[in-house]
Amino acid sequence: MNNNIDTTEDLEDELFEHYRFDVPKGQLLLRIDKYLMNMIPNATRNKIQNAATAGDIYVNDIPVKSNYKVKPLDVIRIMLSHPPFENRVDPEDIPLDIVYEDDALLLVNKPPDFVVHPGHGNYTGTLVNALAHHFENLPMNSSERPGLVHRIDKDTSGLLVIAKTEAAMTHLAKQFEAKTTEREYIALVWGNVVEDEGTIEGNIARHVKDRMQMAVFADPEIGKPAVTHYKVLERFGYVTLVSCILETGRTHQIRVHMKHIGHPLFNDERYGGHLILKGTTFTKYKQFIENCFKALPRQALHAKTLGFVHPNTGEYMRFDTELPQDFQDCIEKWRGYSKTHATEEEE
Repeated sequence: MNNNIDTTEDLEDELFEHYRFDVPKGQLLLRIDKYLMNMIPNATRNKIQNAATAGDIYVNDIPVKSNYKVKPLDVIRIMLSHPPFENRVDPEDIPLDIVYEDDALLLVNKPPDFVVHPGHGNYTGTLVNALAHHFENLPMNSSERPGLVHRIDKDTSGLLVIAKTEAAMTHLAKQFEAKTTEREYIALVWGNVVEDEGTIEGNIARHVKDRMQMAVFADPEIGKPAVTHYKVLERFGYVTLVSCILETGRTHQIRVHMKHIGHPLFNDERYGGHLILKGTTFTKYKQFIENCFKALPRQALHAKTLGFVHPNTGEYMRFDTELPQDFQDCIEKWRGYSKTHATEEEE
């Protein structure tokens, strides 16, 4: 708590958690100011040190100074006297592509470049802001976000189910937790995926050095178990179109698992897919890839199918969506290229 803050009549003693980091088992000893610089976007060392001096940085519920050495399994929290912006949701009149709706739930087809809920750098213009405008009294999930049962990344397009009642929220959340929902994604990945189908297993946790990435860990005590089943849909030589069925639902699961087996998603900047990872050195080929990146200016991932048991009727419901236009345009470019160019030996 910053003791230099001017006291006002409405200043309460309650502290609000703005950041929380559960340090993985594999973390090396590191000063907490350096650690937090790697973990918090746009944070400066000076700001972090000032926060430590003010007593705002807690490790295992005890305030620490900036020279504290972070250890494996530490729980780091930054606590401030005001609530974080992401917990405040202002209704905004943003149109929604509603695929289905009844008294208990609705299905939204999320376009790319649409953030699901407010967070660092995106406090407005999110799906949650839109939901707050279109619907009243949506139930809160465990993270105090109205209606959300699950989420997909900003640049991933596709289906999301939204709960309209507390009972629907609880029922749907249990289905996701029990892994009984059906979730199929379509992805375009770098390289020729040799096996026609397969299963990727590997615990996923936040990357030790880069908090913006997740990573696969061999140690079963690190991270959470994750299972992805994939099947090849179409081959284009230097890239492959695949269907991915999620058995679990971890952060960035498909993006991380496909990279783990050597096939990062096409144009996935966070995981290196925005580079030319396969193909020739010809100038025309490089230009072709740039044209594909322009057609699909995001990672090539779409949440195509969502299936679950309706919380009220007990009926199994399955919804399906078409690939968005940018994804279709990119695939058509690859189809044309693969038909007119003999692919060189795979690298």
